[in-house]
Amino acid sequence: MATITALTQQKRSPNRVNVYLDGEYAFPLAKIVAAWLKIGQELSPEKIAELQAKDGHEAALQRAVNFISYRPRSTAEVRRNLEKYDVPEDIIPAVIERLQANGLLDDADFARRWVEDRAAFKPRGARALRMELRLKGMPDALIDEALQDIDEYQLASQAAERKLRQLHGLDWDTFRNKLGAHLGRRGFGYDIVADVCREAWQRAHSQETR
Repeated sequence: MATITALTQQKRSPNRVNVYLDGEYAFPLAKIVAAWLKIGQELSPEKIAELQAKDGHEAALQRAVNFISYRPRSTAEVRRNLEKYDVPEDIIPAVIERLQANGLLDDADFARRWVEDRAAFKPRGARALRMELRLKGMPDALIDEALQDIDEYQLASQAAERKLRQLHGLDWDTFRNKLGAHLGRRGFGYDIVADVCREAWQRAHSQETR
């Protein structure tokens, strides 16, 4: 058995505590893990191992929370980030489960928001969106759900509208090839691209004749 002789808050990390056993520094703990410790308390080797395991879990949780604080993340992204920092494999599922239980990690919501953001700022076709979401680790069922209500023609028209200024003054063939390639790279299918190119050409020239 070892006796706690001091508990001191770290200067650089106020949420962590240094634990001293029998007059010597032993190990650090998250303040929340060390909350019930007190000077004079005796710790068995098993209890020390338990505390350090809880600290490892808490550290991994805080890393994950920080990672998702910048923008929404998928479960797969959180897992990859934790693996990147060598978080033990047996801790990761518990961290992910805790994040999900607290509403901080929701793949269905992530996929839906991803599609909505793309529609608002960078319109993409279903093919491109599906590929992007797969790279984020989304299962096909959630991808299908997120894509079920998108209007690809409208999205392609939005993407074309933003490109029109760069195509001013071109002949039809050059206009069609450039705009078609632009829309194709964004995952829109041939039929939609062809229709949107014709509509965009007509709209651009009707504006010029006003």
